[in-house]
Amino acid sequence: MYNDYEYDNNEYEYQGLVINGFVMIFFTFILVPLAFLYSTMWFINSENSLAIVLDVVLALLFFVGCGGYFVQEPNQARVMIFFGKYKGTCRRTGYFWVNPFMTRKKLSLRIRNMDIEPIKVNDKIGNPVLIGMVLVWRIKDTYRAVFDIDTQPGANGAYNGLALEKFVRIQSDAALREVTGQFAYDETTDDRNELTLRSGGAEINELLEHKINERVAMAGMEVVEARINYLAYAPEIAAVMLRRQQASAIITAREKIVEGAVSMVKMALRQLEEEQVVQLDAEKKAAMVSNLLVVLCADESAQPVLNAGS
Repeated sequence: MYNDYEYDNNEYEYQGLVINGFVMIFFTFILVPLAFLYSTMWFINSENSLAIVLDVVLALLFFVGCGGYFVQEPNQARVMIFFGKYKGTCRRTGYFWVNPFMTRKKLSLRIRNMDIEPIKVNDKIGNPVLIGMVLVWRIKDTYRAVFDIDTQPGANGAYNGLALEKFVRIQSDAALREVTGQFAYDETTDDRNELTLRSGGAEINELLEHKINERVAMAGMEVVEARINYLAYAPEIAAVMLRRQQASAIITAREKIVEGAVSMVKMALRQLEEEQVVQLDAEKKAAMVSNLLVVLCADESAQPVLNAGS
């Protein structure tokens, strides 16, 4: 399954000032307005210019302070950037206030599901096949997810998740093509024990998951599960391969029929000899074996022929 690949993890927890949002609401929306009102009354009564300066400072403090609030739910994170410098990742849940000049890029750490549409790929022996898969992934390293992929920010400063999805989709397609090219669609006549796309199951899915993780780890993402959910021959060879599969099934069925017929003939001859029902020479045994095989292996019921004597 997923292993840590050779990429440095530059992510660390944000250690800056984080204050409970409800405490700061009391300060910003009650204490600061009261101080502003007191300073205004002071100016009206004394016409002191210092009161005007104090009013300006309190007004700036109010408007700047309003920009520091944010709500964070479980499995969400915010990458803190202070004038272009990474300051850590905040994963705490609740209602908080931080430095209003801190840029907060919002990331979702929740599991995401992606359906990769079937693509046309050549398998190991060159047959074109259509193959699709279901991908389950999430963000693991917020530093790489933000700073190692070139994106445009979303609404309200949130990180643009479409860029992540596009990256994962492209890398998944590349890994799917690589894995598909290593295996044949179905078993060949040369090696019936060969691992194939059709029979590989868990082994193919595990290899696919590993290959995708190797590609997306550079962007701080982790694939939880990758599973092939669609596999078929391409339309141009589907009819031919269907006839091939039918012929193979017929041959396999014939082998079972012949194997069972031979076993029944041996049993019949052995019982005839043990119970001494009839004495058969080599020529009559051969004729009996031939007749029994015709009856047991024929597609239709055999028509009996009665010998009325010569």
